[in-house]
Amino acid sequence: MAAVTSPETTPQPRVYFQTPPGTEEEVPQKQGRVTVKYDRKELRRRLNLEEWIVSQLMNLYDCEEDEVPELEIDVDELLDLPSDVERAIRVKMLLVDCYKPNDDFVAALLEKVRGMQKLSTPQKKGDLTP
Repeated sequence: MAAVTSPETTPQPRVYFQTPPGTEEEVPQKQGRVTVKYDRKELRRRLNLEEWIVSQLMNLYDCEEDEVPELEIDVDELLDLPSDVERAIRVKMLLVDCYKPNDDFVAALLEKVRGMQKLSTPQKKGDLTP
């Protein structure tokens, strides 16, 4: 039978996460603050668009969310294209495996994308690429 040892009988190394007494006033308490580069309204529009895309793809492919084919409809990529015709062609290329009519989806997607801002990734120091 194994012997049970208690912390009082067996010295073991310990880790303390408490501030030592008497130093609480010396350590400034920082409040959490998140710096957001993007406009919250634009981020909300993106999230709503992504949710809408998923629901539409579920209808187009007659499946549940986890069964939707891996399609990456990149809004920033669509915004980089010079015309709606080229955007439509790009989206239709992504939907090549969809056998249901998808013209209404493509038209609605392009309408929702129109007027959106491109979200660029924050640059690292020393990185000169946009």
